[in-house]
Amino acid sequence: MATINEFPDRELLAEDVIWSHSDEHGYLSSHRLLTKATHTRDGAFGPATGKHWVVRVIADCAARDDTIYDEWLIRDYGGIVRQLGMDPRQYATDLIASEGNTPAPVFTPAIDVPGDYKGTGNTNEWGAKYAIILQRIMANDFNAVNEDFDRAVIGEYAGAKTSIGREGCLEFWVGLKSSFPNATFKIHHQIGMDADMLSPRASLRWSLDGLHEGWGSFGKPTGAPVHVMGMCHAEFGPWGLRREFALYDEIAIWKQILMAN
Repeated sequence: MATINEFPDRELLAEDVIWSHSDEHGYLSSHRLLTKATHTRDGAFGPATGKHWVVRVIADCAARDDTIYDEWLIRDYGGIVRQLGMDPRQYATDLIASEGNTPAPVFTPAIDVPGDYKGTGNTNEWGAKYAIILQRIMANDFNAVNEDFDRAVIGEYAGAKTSIGREGCLEFWVGLKSSFPNATFKIHHQIGMDADMLSPRASLRWSLDGLHEGWGSFGKPTGAPVHVMGMCHAEFGPWGLRREFALYDEIAIWKQILMAN
């Protein structure tokens, strides 16, 4: 209700659902949403600014017998903050200060509560292809972008950033990986599908665990231990990956960095 009060015109617009099914685990549907709203009233994001924002959300929902029984969600928190005229690092700093002596924790494996869904997706070729691309990128083989991305690729990234062409995609992934150069990359869920009158596409849920020990998207290295939870969707065409959607929570990452120092 507080969110509705602060953003009374907020809308959730469904962009795509990439899904898999197994008899043992039921359905896993990876929903990609466009959320838009106007900052009309005072609230968690401070005094009303009257500014409009548009961000993406990806939610992986496990369902069986018409009931959602497990969920993973990433909202582009940094994208909202940026469009309201604030800096994500400073916002996280102010958020920690406002929470007092016991800042609210962010999601890390240390506080994870294992859910009932134990599936890992499917073996479709498009999910496998995208998994290989990300594994190459996370192993610092950035040639994957030039080799596997369409020259006219459109990237939609954390921070409400849109890029046209390979250069922006490369900048996003280099910026993340260079901040955590020795972090461990793991894919937790992988779906590929080719249906519903849409391009062949893929969905991945992944993590990076390591130290903030390099210059990149998160500024001066601090040595802080950081967990990055990421979700991606991709669409393929005749000349490679033609659209990529990659989200992580910038504010959660900044909170981990700031609270460790």
